Amino acid sequence: MELTYQQVSDSEINTLAALASEIWHEFFPGIISAGQVDYMVEKFQSASAMQQQLAEGYQYYLVYAGTELIGYIGVHPEDTLLFLSKLYLKKQHRGRGYGRKMIEFVAGLARELGKCGVYLTVNRHNEHTIAVYHATGFQTVRTQVADIGNGYVMDDYIMQLAV
Repeated sequence: MELTYQQVSDSEINTLAALASEIWHEFFPGIISAGQVDYMVEKFQSASAMQQQLAEGYQYYLVYAGTELIGYIGVHPEDTLLFLSKLYLKKQHRGRGYGRKMIEFVAGLARELGKCGVYLTVNRHNEHTIAVYHATGFQTVRTQVADIGNGYVMDDYIMQLAV
């Protein structure tokens, strides 16, 4: 099925935040603690946090398969690269090739914006997602541990894709 991408407007922030909370609370408890999931959803994926990100130049896209909302993407243009901040799918839509299509969409955005590549951060214990990124051409370029407050850190790989 073909995917469509709808850039998020201010009026859709609550829909996006609800989707983010649903996906994060389903996906991440096996990788990070439930407390850290709650903290990160509030800090980075709440309606107010995403509203602030939009004001800072982030772009969010709701992803649809037909008429069904199945996931979302968040990007931020930087000097020479496009930062892929968020790329998430609902559980029942994983493993169908949609992630690859979403990455192709992001690579197309990077080209349209005149960027030479896309980079992202991914939790070092998120093995399946890392494998998907490698399969789509991303290379691991370094590791990073970032203190995000409240006693939590993000223990990530930085991965990059040339476009």
